[in-house]
Amino acid sequence: MEDYHKPDQQTLQALKDTANRLRISSIKATTAAGSGHPTSCCSAAEIMSVLFFHTMRYKVQDPRNASNDRFVLSKGHAAPILYSVWAEAGFLQEADLLNLRKIDSVLEGHPVPRQAFTDVATGSLGQGLGAACGMAYTGKFFDRASYRVYCLLGDGELSEGSVWEAMAFAGFYKLDNLVAIFDINRLGQSDPAPLQHHVEIYQKRCEAFGWHAIIVDGHSVEELCKAFGQAKHQPTAIIAKTFKGKGISGVEDKESWHGKPLPKNMAEQVIQEIDDRIQNKKKLSPALPEEDAPIVNIRNIKMPSPPTYKVGEKWATRKAYGVALAKLGHANDRVIALDGDTKNSTFTELFKKEHPSRYIECYIAEQNMVSIAVGCATRDRTIAFASTFATFFSRAFDQIRMAAISDSNINLCGSHCGVSIGEDGPSQMGLEDLSMFRAIPNSTVFYPSDAVATEKAVEIAANTKGICFIRTSRPENPVIYNNNEDFHIGQAKVVLKSKDDQVTVIGAGVTLHEALAAAEQLRKEKIYIRVIDPFTIKPLDKKTILENARATKGRIITAEDHYHEGGMGEAVCAAVVGEPGVTVTRLAVSHVPRSGKPAELLRMFGIDKDAIMQAVRAALSKSRNAE
Repeated sequence: MEDYHKPDQQTLQALKDTANRLRISSIKATTAAGSGHPTSCCSAAEIMSVLFFHTMRYKVQDPRNASNDRFVLSKGHAAPILYSVWAEAGFLQEADLLNLRKIDSVLEGHPVPRQAFTDVATGSLGQGLGAACGMAYTGKFFDRASYRVYCLLGDGELSEGSVWEAMAFAGFYKLDNLVAIFDINRLGQSDPAPLQHHVEIYQKRCEAFGWHAIIVDGHSVEELCKAFGQAKHQPTAIIAKTFKGKGISGVEDKESWHGKPLPKNMAEQVIQEIDDRIQNKKKLSPALPEEDAPIVNIRNIKMPSPPTYKVGEKWATRKAYGVALAKLGHANDRVIALDGDTKNSTFTELFKKEHPSRYIECYIAEQNMVSIAVGCATRDRTIAFASTFATFFSRAFDQIRMAAISDSNINLCGSHCGVSIGEDGPSQMGLEDLSMFRAIPNSTVFYPSDAVATEKAVEIAANTKGICFIRTSRPENPVIYNNNEDFHIGQAKVVLKSKDDQVTVIGAGVTLHEALAAAEQLRKEKIYIRVIDPFTIKPLDKKTILENARATKGRIITAEDHYHEGGMGEAVCAAVVGEPGVTVTRLAVSHVPRSGKPAELLRMFGIDKDAIMQAVRAALSKSRNAE
């Protein structure tokens, strides 16, 4: 960035006037709505004025232009001032602001991507900076473009550990195109923030994380202009000392005003007072960006060649995932992989080996890894695959939930699912992941049972909108599908079938192979079972399940390496509820497991071939007794 040139007095006054207009708009909007956070908006008025009308370069009428500077409002409750900025810039109408929080308005209580100027939903605090890091990493290393990324955080959310995961990431990767602004307005929701106005402590913390940190008076447009004009070979943190409710007499720097709109009479008086300080009605226009972001196409990605597995060969699906991801990387140079220091277990190391510049090591910070993936995927710049042990995604559930609210298209792979990992014990076993990902709106949950299915799942996920989760296993199991087998979301496979089948057994991953082994044994007793591989647990192929259940007198058994709650068995029950004559017996992990050999644990929890055979015999004897 060029050396700092001090703006002339006219510009400085225009920025002050703009800040006061933003205050007025935020107060008007929240008073009209009868709810909202005007005091949180007012502390950030000068920051927003300088950012949007002096520092940032963007096209007002094309907010998602790939070359625009990016802005993330991590303190999402200050949404009205973001909306006020876009009205001031001319993208929104002033009248739109008065519909804040109404059911038919796009201007929701917190920012969401239904708004063209919002890339990621915020409001669950502590997540904006991680997404901003993903955008900045993409700008610096993938787009190699000049756009910069700005993220405004409140001081309350600086108690969130996820903020410091992001700070560590940006410092480590020297994201010099990233600027974080800390709005240190002293007051939280119910109490003062822990450090109140000790800005020098924030500065030391930021410096310790590898950031260039500048303390400013957050209400001085001149100091802000100067701080934003400084460029270093590291990320910049601007620590702005501000006052909550700045400009609102009787409310400024006072407790108990968080999230409270001003009553109508008070608002009118305050608006008049602020308006009296405005010297000029002239509006500023932002500078245009340098259009140097490359044109990117991430549509319709096809594997460069079909799978090359042999039926009967033993492969762990976690390894097949790594092979597939590395292969997909050759199909499109915007496929990227992220991992949390588990790449030699999830096998993303295979991707890294073939595409080192497109692999992001996020270290052991799974919350931040998900946020980075979300940031990388914004504006359709990349196809992101983030991987770790399935169980470790549970600590990132809030980030995954917010990714869904952000309409994000990210792909998450969880390996080491279930008790079948063996000796490592319960802390490493993914046993809640199906439940967690099924609960996410617009998610797709893949549970491939062999190497061919895994490769197809990776290819399909790359082309599927929303949150995709691929569940992979540690044990090596035989390949059961031919390389030309066709797979689709919501389409199950009937892998074993005869006209004499008496029970339908549904298994996935390791339990599908247990079901096939059970079928072989039962055949010797002249008992025949139908075996189904669901491929996706969400959406589930209800049609195939019901057709086959009816062909086997309504008898269904599910076996899964997951807890009962929220897993495949419950998904099947939900699919067949209300269907006459259909009964479901669920085999699943019933309590917290322990260390042991995989086969011992599958037996202990009643999800191995012997348990399936026993359940089949029980279902048949129950029917005979009923007759």
